[in-house]
Amino acid sequence: MLRDFPAHTAKLQADLNRVAEKPLTGTPMFEQAIWALEEALSCFAVDAREELKAAQDRGDLDLVERAKWKALKFGYARANMGSMPDLYAYFNARGLE
Repeated sequence: MLRDFPAHTAKLQADLNRVAEKPLTGTPMFEQAIWALEEALSCFAVDAREELKAAQDRGDLDLVERAKWKALKFGYARANMGSMPDLYAYFNARGLE
C-alpha cells in the first residue's frame, strides 16, 4: 500500500526495529509494534493533510492532486490497520506476541 513512499516505509521499519531492540517491560511486543505503526501513520497522515492545505493555498492543481492522493493513502493505511494478522503471525512465530 505504501510502496510509493520508500522514506516513509523506512521510518516504519526503523520504528519497528526500535520496538524489537528496546521493548517495554510488561507490554506484549505485538502491541508495542501496533502502537508504533499507529503513531507513525497518524503523523504521516497529518503531514500529508498539511501538504494538501499548502498546495491548495498556492493554487497548484498538480500539487493538490498529488497531495490528495498522498493524504488518502496515509489516511487509509492508518484507518485500516485492523488486527494486522501477518504482523501478529510474525511475532507469534518468534514467541514475541
